[in-house]
Amino acid sequence: MIIHNPTTDVILRRQTVREYLPEPLSESQLQTLRQAALQAPSGRNAQPIHARICTNPAMLAQMQVDFKNIVGWDTPVHTKSDVNPFYHNAPAFVFLFAEDASQLDAGLMCENIVLAAESMGLSSVIVGSVAALFKDATGSAAFNLAEDASPGLRWRSYLQIPSHFRFMIGVGIGYGNEQPPPKPRRKDQIQVIL
Repeated sequence: MIIHNPTTDVILRRQTVREYLPEPLSESQLQTLRQAALQAPSGRNAQPIHARICTNPAMLAQMQVDFKNIVGWDTPVHTKSDVNPFYHNAPAFVFLFAEDASQLDAGLMCENIVLAAESMGLSSVIVGSVAALFKDATGSAAFNLAEDASPGLRWRSYLQIPSHFRFMIGVGIGYGNEQPPPKPRRKDQIQVIL
């Protein structure tokens, strides 16, 4: 028997949503997501993850153009990018970066963000493919806004992320415009040893 409470119910009902309504998030929702991200645990409390929550639709649309210019417009990654870009038309997208290999810490922060979103009636999608947009940095910590700078360097500069930081993961958040059926889970993967 599963114990139901507000926390377990949020965890058990959260699923990936890839279609969103154009309704923006409120300032309170954004601040709650920010605080949930800040409260994420990290190894030795190093707090290595730098998060940027983007709610600017024009910025996200231009990032999509730059992203597709890098990976190709006819690639398996978001081939319908005119209607379904990397951010899935979510009104908010969170970019997580770290200076070192902090994938575990990024995962913990990502989980805090998606569960906080779910608890507020919002949907989410976790996105890794947009990493290609940020992989062309030179390794220099200096910001570069020059016109001839690579798209990755320009976006890092705009987001105030040093070029040597690695993109970890991204999260689209908003009001879902679909209710996909739950995906089957491989129950044999988790076992209790007595």
